[in-house]
Amino acid sequence: MEETKVFLITYFAALLGVVPPGLVNMTVAKTCLEKGKRNGLYTALGATIIVFFQALVAVLLAKYIFDHPYVQNILLRAGLVIFILLGIYFFIMAKRRGGIEHTSRKANANSIFKGMLVAVLNVFPIPYFVAIAGAMNVGGGLSYDWSLIFSFVIAAAIGSFTTLYFYVLSFIRIEEKAEEVAKYSNYFMAVLMLILVIITLFRIYNL
Repeated sequence: MEETKVFLITYFAALLGVVPPGLVNMTVAKTCLEKGKRNGLYTALGATIIVFFQALVAVLLAKYIFDHPYVQNILLRAGLVIFILLGIYFFIMAKRRGGIEHTSRKANANSIFKGMLVAVLNVFPIPYFVAIAGAMNVGGGLSYDWSLIFSFVIAAAIGSFTTLYFYVLSFIRIEEKAEEVAKYSNYFMAVLMLILVIITLFRIYNL
């Protein structure tokens, strides 16, 4: 019964946490526009694999991170550098002429690795899952309850994939407008990185 409660709470928390446009879901959307639905699904799958491990790390380190604020600070500072570099990259890509280049739409493992890479660069899920795990006291006490931990990480992965899958379905329906959407997608991503930089700076100086 406790495992079911942890699963449901974590599932909906992970599902809602990926709904706002962010690095991972927008990358999935862009992949759909550039390479088709199947590659978008592969990218979502790759990201989900990393989310699984991020949730596991969050549970195992929840107590330690709560007791050591400087660890949170280190994670945020690493994310700040990554977001600045990504923002510069997307701005440069947006300035390029010629619109979007449609590469091969054949599904391949590169899309999985792409999803894994962007998920690794996205450091926000770790503190997010740490907060959820801490609130439910998953892994609390003197020893870890591995059944609760398993329920937590599986729910986090499935919840994240569910939202990413909805992104795939939504963007594939406007495939005929791919050129128009893709024209501004890099600008959107650059602005998103700027917003994330501001949020990260705010969190760093308010720890």
